[in-house]
Amino acid sequence: MAAIVDAPRIEHLREALGIGERTPRLSWRVRSAPPGWTQTAYRIDVGRDGATHSFEVESAEQVLVPWPAAPLRSRETATVRVAVRGHDGSWSAVSEPTTLEAGLLEPSDWVARPVGALWNEDPASDERRPSIVRREFEARAGLVRARLYATAHGLYEAEINGERVGDDTLSPGWTVYRERLRYYTYDVTALVRPGANAVGAWLGDGWYRGRLGWRGGFRNLYGYDLSFLGQLELTYDDGTREVIATDPSWRAAPSPILRSGIYDGEDYDAREEQPGWSGPGFDDSTWEGVSVRHRDPATLVAPTAPPVRCTEEVTPVAVLTSPSGRRIVDFGQNLVGRVRIRATGSAGSSVTLRTAEVLQDGELYTRPLRDARSTDTYTFAGRADGETWEPRFTFHGFRYVEVSGWPGDLDAAARDGAIVARVVHTDLERTGWFETSDPMLNRLHDNVVWGMRGNFVDLPTDCPQRDERVGWTGDIQVFGPTASYLFDVAGMLSGWLRDVAVEQLPDGTVPWYVPVIPARDKWTPLRPGAAWGDVATLLPWTLYERFGDLGVLDAQFDSARRWVDLMECLSGPSRLWDTGYQLGDWLDPAAPPEDPADARTDRYLVATAYFARSARTVARMAEALGRGAEAEHYHALADEVAAAFAAAYVLDDGTMTSDAQTAYALALRFDLIPDENRRSAAANRLAELVHKSGNRIATGFVGTPLVTDALSDAGRTDTAYDLLFERECPSWLYQVAMGATTVWERWDSLLPDGTVNPGTMTSFNHYALGAVADWMHRVVAGLAPAEPGYRRLRLAPRPGGGLTWASARHLTPYGEAAISWRLDGTVLHVEAVVPVGTEAILELEGRDEETLPPGTHTRTVTLPR
Repeated sequence: MAAIVDAPRIEHLREALGIGERTPRLSWRVRSAPPGWTQTAYRIDVGRDGATHSFEVESAEQVLVPWPAAPLRSRETATVRVAVRGHDGSWSAVSEPTTLEAGLLEPSDWVARPVGALWNEDPASDERRPSIVRREFEARAGLVRARLYATAHGLYEAEINGERVGDDTLSPGWTVYRERLRYYTYDVTALVRPGANAVGAWLGDGWYRGRLGWRGGFRNLYGYDLSFLGQLELTYDDGTREVIATDPSWRAAPSPILRSGIYDGEDYDAREEQPGWSGPGFDDSTWEGVSVRHRDPATLVAPTAPPVRCTEEVTPVAVLTSPSGRRIVDFGQNLVGRVRIRATGSAGSSVTLRTAEVLQDGELYTRPLRDARSTDTYTFAGRADGETWEPRFTFHGFRYVEVSGWPGDLDAAARDGAIVARVVHTDLERTGWFETSDPMLNRLHDNVVWGMRGNFVDLPTDCPQRDERVGWTGDIQVFGPTASYLFDVAGMLSGWLRDVAVEQLPDGTVPWYVPVIPARDKWTPLRPGAAWGDVATLLPWTLYERFGDLGVLDAQFDSARRWVDLMECLSGPSRLWDTGYQLGDWLDPAAPPEDPADARTDRYLVATAYFARSARTVARMAEALGRGAEAEHYHALADEVAAAFAAAYVLDDGTMTSDAQTAYALALRFDLIPDENRRSAAANRLAELVHKSGNRIATGFVGTPLVTDALSDAGRTDTAYDLLFERECPSWLYQVAMGATTVWERWDSLLPDGTVNPGTMTSFNHYALGAVADWMHRVVAGLAPAEPGYRRLRLAPRPGGGLTWASARHLTPYGEAAISWRLDGTVLHVEAVVPVGTEAILELEGRDEETLPPGTHTRTVTLPR
């Protein structure tokens, strides 16, 4: 039996249309192979320009291998196949082909200019009405390819001949627009026909010029204009190419969207629609000319990740009547997206949809939204055959929708699918699953997944519902390992890290959130803060560990090094970072609602611990990149910081100056206690603190991802399970018991009496505290990487907590790895699947460590009582 190879993958992309890399890296999975088979060589066949060239390389590598051929040219298409040779000298069959196509790789490829409405607007108003833009064009017979390259100042949806282009939404997303504006490539060959055609685009304010930020926020942060930039290229069978680009020939008119905002929702008047406006032959004589704006084409970049899409539809579970008589639709799940309605109404009548995550006293409770209006309104045109509508340029975080003005029977409409929640997020590939014998633990894991989906809307945000929704660096720093297991986030997060480097200040300060927006409080001006700024070092390392991507280390090394150099400067000879503003163990449950940074753990202990961790991580990055002198320097620096930490914060008996769970978790997990006796004493004290608290959580954003690992690493897995399975407030399962369907920002966002926490930051969809899922995957189920990219796996389940079985599956870069275990009394039954191209270290209590080759393996062991 020969090895079978899947079609190669291009970079971290699921769709290789319009890629931005001239020499894209290639990966492949060996789906199956004979027992004992190992790869010793590979051959890549590249078809381009009518010829195929083969490149044979003696190597066992199969993840992100270098592009073997000449660099791609703009618009060039190539097909790639791969075959692999085993240690026995035999070659596999050639894989199925992967077709890739380069985007516009040179600034000179762009002739399009941004175009938008000419009419005057009050730039300070939130009542600005978006525009639609269009133009007509002729296409000759013999068309073989049509591509639309599109982006906007604002958000856009394009149409050709009355048909929607693509299925993405909220494009081009949010980047540091002044430096990087994404464009998307669409294959529109099927939409263009010989003769007359038309192309047009809807526009919305989005992040570009819409309101951003809290306490009223700011508008026009990136510009005042609302503009579409599109370049439609038609290629014919005679080799000629025609370009229809946004230019002064385009026309603009007011949109039926009367108002649109990320926070506030969308108002739409169907009476203002102009049927046929994006088709040929439409009379646009009453439309105005366009204003042509400027965009440096050197700032236009291809995406490194999938776009935002609707990935699921959720139907209502109930229609409620509140004590005040209002009608509220309950979707049964806190989610992120928009509501689509289908109804028949009289011309001029309106339906209003107001969203929120929770009810209080039976009414929609909107205080946690702060200043986000979170309301959509649709005004009917009065069509007898009904009307269907969904907002285009907004999104909401919600479970409940208060519906006003519904024409007819809302209960029947909910039953018949006339009101549906459409879930939107970056369309990442799901790669990780986890399940156990405990339904509440499974619900917690589901909540983590839903929370991640809702907060990965183009960038990793903190929350999706209130007037915020920004890319907080600390949140994704702690959640990165969990995210990397659940979904293929490599392309998305490596792209976002480029913006982190762009926004980093010259002195090395990493912002609290990226992209940076101004604020009227403590977040401006920017200041360095531990755990948040450490995203520059720890997130690239996580992506390297989980995806085997050395390129992300190379791309981010300078950013990471500058962050550590800043901490070295701030600490001085003492090597203690004990000055300046710090968030510390943010949202420690003991912190008062009005001061979430007032934690039990000394904030400078947290800062110095992270200094040591990041210095060590940069040293390891340098080692992986072959930068020996820098590795030596940063290892020495990390040793100095660790010694200073121990001298300042670890007492002779192993207890700590901050006698708190987070302090011990940091010291143990970051290896900052210098001798075994004190490490053992610290672990004992941590376990004692957990039990003294009644197994209730006593950690915030910093300590929560570390505390269970600190316990299980020290042989106190039973105590970690006690913490995990506690149901009283505060705890993970308290949230589940209170009906949570996502992870909350505060441990007690909903108080035991059913009322909402009075703090001004009270989101019901934050993923940070769900970072415990990474421990669940690695320790409860027992599936972890032992080498970057899972080239070696560690299978080490640690049953406990009354669980009788657990399982985990993860789609690694090499293929699917899996483990499941079942307890029969004291007998542990384990089944493991090791993908081809890897090996696994199996660690079971009571057995010697064992190395497993690819394949399916079963083991049985009697556990000590």
